[in-house]
Amino acid sequence: MQVRTRFAPSPTGYMHIGNLRSGLYAYLFARKAGGRFLLRIEDTDQDRLVEGATELIYHTLKDVGMDWDEGPDIGGEYGPYVQSQRKALYLPYAGQLIQSGHAYRCFCTKEELEQRRGEAAARGETFKYDKHCLHLSQQEIDQKLACGLPYVVRQNVPEAGVTSFTDLIFGTITVPNHDLDDAVLIKADGMPTYNFANVVDDHLMAISHVMRGMEYLASTPKYNLLYEAFGWEIPQYIHMTPIMRDAQHKLSKRDGDASYADFIDKGYLKEAILNYIALLGWNPGDERERFTLSELCQAFDVKGMSKSPAIFDPAKLTWLNAQYIRDLTPAQFTAHAAPYYKTAGIESMDVDVLCRILQPRVEIFSQIPDMVGFLAALDGTYDIELFTNKKSKTDAVVSRDVLIKVIPLLKTLPDWSETALHDALMDMAQAQGIKNGTLLWPVRIALAGRLVTPGGAIEIACLLGREEALRRLALGVEKLREAN
Repeated sequence: MQVRTRFAPSPTGYMHIGNLRSGLYAYLFARKAGGRFLLRIEDTDQDRLVEGATELIYHTLKDVGMDWDEGPDIGGEYGPYVQSQRKALYLPYAGQLIQSGHAYRCFCTKEELEQRRGEAAARGETFKYDKHCLHLSQQEIDQKLACGLPYVVRQNVPEAGVTSFTDLIFGTITVPNHDLDDAVLIKADGMPTYNFANVVDDHLMAISHVMRGMEYLASTPKYNLLYEAFGWEIPQYIHMTPIMRDAQHKLSKRDGDASYADFIDKGYLKEAILNYIALLGWNPGDERERFTLSELCQAFDVKGMSKSPAIFDPAKLTWLNAQYIRDLTPAQFTAHAAPYYKTAGIESMDVDVLCRILQPRVEIFSQIPDMVGFLAALDGTYDIELFTNKKSKTDAVVSRDVLIKVIPLLKTLPDWSETALHDALMDMAQAQGIKNGTLLWPVRIALAGRLVTPGGAIEIACLLGREEALRRLALGVEKLREAN
């Protein structure tokens, strides 16, 4: 049997992290087995569709390297791969179920159903459709159809007995049939519900392994009853535990939790995101934390999937992202950092120096503007107290005297390079008989106007250039004089 898995997202917004993980696991499972990975767009819920969401699904999967073997954009022998384009396929199968007694037409109005739902709530019961329309005579059904009354098609779930299924993670699960509701299979507009379309499509597309979130565990017995009603082979089930925001709350697109695009916009690397979500609910069985996509394809095993929910830890993702950033070549780092340099207004500065001082410190690229914003504009209101540092043995007076001596030296410096700046300042410190830190601390504070900087005085002076560096040093002297 050829392994065939599918990823079937709904185009209702951004690609949520949990949704991307579902697709990733289906992809890894298929690739590990040498099988095929399908992309299917499930757009039966027309009211929730978001314009451009389908294209975003394509973009996200391609961006992380998850290529599919069959899908809406590339076709395949089991197409079409968009459910709304398959609408005509579902009605005959629904008719087949009606003929065999496994489904029936339901003419109950929304108002009638709401009334019964309210009555059940008043009794303290969970509402369950009472099979009212199952008991209509054929004559009554024909009359309602002749009058053009709208109807849905409901599954006729047995009232007695049990339904069992086996999941590769959770084992065999048995549910009493009387706990199951007669779910709607075809809506009044003729569109199938997810409950029906996914069964028909998975069969027609020869899906061997259905991998989805465990929120569908409760519905799986109803799916199995449909497979049995048609006499179709039931696929293998692999239900994934949810990704939690914390111990009580699932990550949720509806609650505004971050999507893949959100993390990309924040400056996370796609490789780090994919690596991290692969480990949310799966353990490779060793201590490895870093995987490329091809390595994940080789290492992935259903036996390593967890039965417990995974907690999404932004700090751990950020740590992992930092490791990926450290491994970038200078050219790669600069390419990723370039938009953030532009945001900070420093795109014209020496990228080699910027890379050297930022790459060891940046955890996510969106940190760059805050880290280097002082290079584009000096905050003229900085605190004079910053010039005082016990370790460097500086205070306002010492700092003023140092800057007064440094400025004429740098004005005459023939070569404004890191090497020349370093040699000149170190020679001055030695000639003055002071520690390097005593000289460099006030220079850095005057140049940056802040306590914490990603680089030292020499790198900052080099990036600013002669004119701006000297202007800032002179401003430092002026402020120190005003303070004394």
